[in-house]
Amino acid sequence: MMKLEWRTKTCKELLLEYEPAEKKGKKLHFEGVGGRDVYNITAPFFNEGELYIAGRVEERNSEESEIIFFICKDEVWTPKLDLPKFQLQDPFITRINGEWILGGVQLFFDSELTRAIVGWKTVLYRGKNLHELVHATSGPWNMKDIRLTELNDGTIGVFSRPFGIEGTRAVIGFSILESFEDLSETSIIKAPLFRDQFLKDEWGGANEIHLLSNGFLGVLGHISYTDEAGQLHYHAMSFVLNPWTREKSPVKIIATRSDFPDGPAKRPDLVDVIFSGGLVRKVNSRAVLYVGASDTEAHCIDIADPFTEYETIV
Repeated sequence: MMKLEWRTKTCKELLLEYEPAEKKGKKLHFEGVGGRDVYNITAPFFNEGELYIAGRVEERNSEESEIIFFICKDEVWTPKLDLPKFQLQDPFITRINGEWILGGVQLFFDSELTRAIVGWKTVLYRGKNLHELVHATSGPWNMKDIRLTELNDGTIGVFSRPFGIEGTRAVIGFSILESFEDLSETSIIKAPLFRDQFLKDEWGGANEIHLLSNGFLGVLGHISYTDEAGQLHYHAMSFVLNPWTREKSPVKIIATRSDFPDGPAKRPDLVDVIFSGGLVRKVNSRAVLYVGASDTEAHCIDIADPFTEYETIV
């Protein structure tokens, strides 16, 4: 049985315990986007017999993004031209009750002239297929990293990521809804919070949820902090949650930027940043982790499956 424990180790101390991957990851190659960057991707997923990735696509000097679906041939990912594009950042995708649920972050700007960002919302689309996705709902103002999963009893697990609660940077919340139709700004805001996931000067969020064989939830996420020089540090992390008791495993760092090939950064403060996109679990207790790197590239890496040891717990 997992124990509900308060975190005492800082992110820096967790890094001291982290064992780097034996073999560096590799960069994913994208074409057909006019030289724009593709990053913060989803894990690959099958749709209508083809393997897809959804990615954030944007110019190097801009935050105005679109989500594009890609298919792979000869290890090169190119846009699926007959699928819609969305003016959003940071895609995530899952299936609930036989439907695709696609989400991303919508930015709001102060004017057409300055294009200064004044806020954002997570926007969700739904559909029986990717050709016919329609707007389903939007999350609360200035909340990213809303994630959904179908539980083994048919209810819906909802992860939230409120910002600036009681002096914190951002924390993770979790609640259970009877159905997707119950999802709303209010239900997301009311999700009870895990106040022990991050220390005061840290923040993070859930990026992808895996329903484990025992009904527990494997959470792939990120943990972040800013150092004294203003440099951002984003690492891939995981934990496992019992959705009914809210017991959870300790936060564990599973990858860092140094596990991947060097590459350009969108800004100097983003050099040490990876953003967890998704995880493909294998049958041999291994997994392939997909990340965005330094807000310019997409990478993947073979790692030990972070959830295997928890699937035998009942």
